[in-house]
Amino acid sequence: METKYQSQVMQLINKPLLLGLFFMLGSVAQASALPTFDAEYTAYRYGKKLGYALLSVENVDKDTYRMEYHSKVSLFFLSDKRTEISDFAYVDDKIVPQNYRFSRTGTGSNKSIKVVFDASKDKIFIDKEPAIDWQDQFDNQLYRLDLQQKLAQGQKEFNYHVINYRGQERDYHLKVMGTEQLTLPYGMLEGIKVEIVRQNSTRETFAWFSPQLNYQLVRLQQFKDDKEQGDIQLKTFTATQ
Repeated sequence: METKYQSQVMQLINKPLLLGLFFMLGSVAQASALPTFDAEYTAYRYGKKLGYALLSVENVDKDTYRMEYHSKVSLFFLSDKRTEISDFAYVDDKIVPQNYRFSRTGTGSNKSIKVVFDASKDKIFIDKEPAIDWQDQFDNQLYRLDLQQKLAQGQKEFNYHVINYRGQERDYHLKVMGTEQLTLPYGMLEGIKVEIVRQNSTRETFAWFSPQLNYQLVRLQQFKDDKEQGDIQLKTFTATQ
């Protein structure tokens, strides 16, 4: 009984809540310079706080940027800590992935992965696996930035080919459902509601982006079998450029 209970709790911490958050965090690019920022989120389930996430985009050197994510979620004696780092170029209003790193520590198995996007060879190298062709794939974070650019342009539907945090190729389809007024730890904001559809997945995920904050993700809620698995809400946001 105890083993089954621990397994159920780990599923809450280790999979749906964090994966949803990983999937959606980001910011929107503008004409010739990508806005940089620092943001903090609070993770809930049925109104109970489980942890936090920190997200930032910084300008490293001229056209080179870094997107960095850190999260910590805990429930009773179980914990999960994750880090994602994306290095990329931003040229002619286009996001070009360069390197992606992911690591996870805590209760259960630890995991790490590195992905290299080699523009000179049009290849993607995932750890020590054979290279695959680079055909406009984004890494697990950077397509979020592109999504928010498109929201700013008024687009309503989006399709992305992604290398996820497991090093797997996945297709995502997103569509705008409307706008809503949200009450968040950050305060009152208008949010554009987007439904996220994952290939071969039974999860339902909804995200809200605020035009008031450069189309930043301000809330993400996820369900499975009609049960809430996580509700991520913006706590603080600071534009740094």
